[in-house]
Amino acid sequence: INLLEIWLEAQKDYEQIPGLSMSVVHDQELIWSGGYGFSNPDKNVAETGNTIHSICSISKLFTSIAIMQLRDQGRLRLDDSIAQHLPKYNIENTYPQMGAASIQNILTHSSGLPRESDYPYWTGPDFPFPPEEKIIDKLSDQQTLYPADRYFQYSNLGLSLAGKIVSEVSGDSFNNYIIKNILNPLGLNDTRPVMPKNLYGRELAIGHEARNRSGERPPVPLFDAEGIGPAAGFSSTVTDLAKFAAWQFRVLDGKNEVLNSNTLREMQRVHFLDEDWSPAWGLGFYIWRSNEIKFVGHGGNCPGYRSQLLIQPDRKIATVFMANASGLNSRMYAQTAYEIFESAINAAVSGKKAKTLKKRFEKYLGHYSEAPWSGEAVVIAWEGELAILYLPTEDPLDLTKLKHISGNTFKRIRNSDDPEHLQTLGEEIIFELDKSGQVVSLWQHSNYSKKIK
Repeated sequence: INLLEIWLEAQKDYEQIPGLSMSVVHDQELIWSGGYGFSNPDKNVAETGNTIHSICSISKLFTSIAIMQLRDQGRLRLDDSIAQHLPKYNIENTYPQMGAASIQNILTHSSGLPRESDYPYWTGPDFPFPPEEKIIDKLSDQQTLYPADRYFQYSNLGLSLAGKIVSEVSGDSFNNYIIKNILNPLGLNDTRPVMPKNLYGRELAIGHEARNRSGERPPVPLFDAEGIGPAAGFSSTVTDLAKFAAWQFRVLDGKNEVLNSNTLREMQRVHFLDEDWSPAWGLGFYIWRSNEIKFVGHGGNCPGYRSQLLIQPDRKIATVFMANASGLNSRMYAQTAYEIFESAINAAVSGKKAKTLKKRFEKYLGHYSEAPWSGEAVVIAWEGELAILYLPTEDPLDLTKLKHISGNTFKRIRNSDDPEHLQTLGEEIIFELDKSGQVVSLWQHSNYSKKIK
């Protein structure tokens, strides 16, 4: 937790991110959640684990769950054509001989539909999202890009049509259906199918642009996704999406809650793989591998906001990342948090006791200046010993681990992943103390870094 907190705070500063928040879940336990920076910098409103953000395309998971609920009720089939449930669906099929796109094609982004409805709603500063009726009316002016079930083409238009199918089949508005059948039963009180305008600048974070050449991130006006809402209009918090992940672990364990257990497993299996074997899609879920381990989830990228939900179903670990700034690699943050916590959670589950740092070594902990060459070196407790984290970095697990020699002298462990009897030691790291016994600098290679906090 300490490593994650130090890294996130540094990333916020070095990347000039106004505010960011994260959560980490193991099965039914919220291991950690927190925020750094400001959700509203002009008013000094602090970012917390309960700050509301746009979650943009993570919205698609809720829309996909609604479709699967209706499928399980026998009210639609995944191989139904889109037109079967949307009488006004009249987009030109450029490959009629190859058949019509199905609901399943929408959920796997293999429908051949264009990425967007034919409006410039991702263009600022006003982001003119069209209402549902205009999206439907515009279909007659558009045409499919590819044959159905042939190629991957991410499509916000497709998932927006999935939301329209939900309302047509259920007889309720899309927003009401989502609230009554998913959000309320799961107790996701801070998750909404809209952006709560009345909370903007307070509980709802103000979005900001990607950094410009001056290193600034100007604020972005609040948008309303309107008819694109089923694909990109939801808002939530990292703690609410942590609950959403914990619910999935319960369902995968066999509890039929909101969704049938086998249905969620079906959604998280690969149903479409493009011809170059990437990307892989389940039913609504994006699926990827890292270090030969399968992950499922979804990212979000809307004007002024980035987000990521990462789930590792077998280890029952999930991480959630949100920031009120564009131009960030949100999956990198979620994946890194997983890597930091995975081994510790596995050790705890297996009953291993955590190693604690010796009291006499606590005085060495802190931040040391690396100017002008870099940012800082942070001495942290790690696995019962000391380690150095160099900032800024996108790989906080690239630690320099230390072994105590005597007094205030340590040595760098060259083969830090080997068992202790195979470790090779490198150069000395010496901590300098003043007359009062306070650590003032860290010496390495005959040069020193001053302690700054």
